[in-house]
Amino acid sequence: MRAAVVYNPVKIDLDAVKAVVDREQADAGWDETLWFETSKEDPGRGAAQEALDAGVDLVIAAGGDGTVRIVAETVADHDVAFALLPSGTGNLLARNMNLTLDDVDHSIRTAFTGDERAIDLGRIEIRKEDGSVARHAFLVMAGVGIDAKMLAATDEELKAKIGWLAYVKAIVVALRDENVLHLRYRLDDGSRKRLKANTVIVGNCGTLTGNILLLPDASIDDGLFDVLLLSPEGVGSWLQVIAKVVLENGIIRRTPLRKLFGERPIDALNYVQARRFSARFETPQEIELDGDGFGRAVAFRTTVDEGALRVRVPQEG
Repeated sequence: MRAAVVYNPVKIDLDAVKAVVDREQADAGWDETLWFETSKEDPGRGAAQEALDAGVDLVIAAGGDGTVRIVAETVADHDVAFALLPSGTGNLLARNMNLTLDDVDHSIRTAFTGDERAIDLGRIEIRKEDGSVARHAFLVMAGVGIDAKMLAATDEELKAKIGWLAYVKAIVVALRDENVLHLRYRLDDGSRKRLKANTVIVGNCGTLTGNILLLPDASIDDGLFDVLLLSPEGVGSWLQVIAKVVLENGIIRRTPLRKLFGERPIDALNYVQARRFSARFETPQEIELDGDGFGRAVAFRTTVDEGALRVRVPQEG
């Protein structure tokens, strides 16, 4: 058995990680691990393909959400296990799977000795302004609206210095925009519907940085997307949305209080589920996948690739 590590050299202490890998691979009886470095020009696809071409049994993604997404997209649907060494600001997939953060020893031990959990992958086709179509995958969420505009406005140098606090400035910039999407959307084989919204998010799982539970019923292995259609109008409507997400989703649903208060739907925030979701916009809109911007889209179509990725998780018991 042999593993490969696809790593972002900016995100990890390579010598420290190699020392842990050497120890854990030896304890597990594996052959010497192969190492493939990402670069600014190739953030992971080429490195992951090299690992597959080498015939490894396990690929470990060591880096931020972008590295994890690209490596997962490349190895999905191959007969190869996938493991995480969370090393970025968000670590969104690791958070949604309740994997250990900031513990290299535990993460690498899990990679070599853990159980496997098959999870879904989101596949998306993005139609650009010039008519071209780009195909990608996402593990957590695809979003159009205020979240994508926020990411487009984020100062990457500031993010590198102060982490998630860099998003605060970006949120202010995004909220100054008109933030109205005019779109037509379709769920599975249903009829097309018109909508005026602030944000549309197609989620494979539901937790964001800061433990914010945006999509409370989303499950990463149910073969379904949970779609958020957000359309607040005015300050009062925004306050309802914040109360719903922060208080009800974030606190009440996670405690016995859920039985007392129940769930209170609000007009500005709607959740729907589907295996396929498509949307077309009247004007081009910023789009993001797993926290990375992917430019402007005039339309997109998503499908669930059910059980496409075998992720190593800690052994039970």
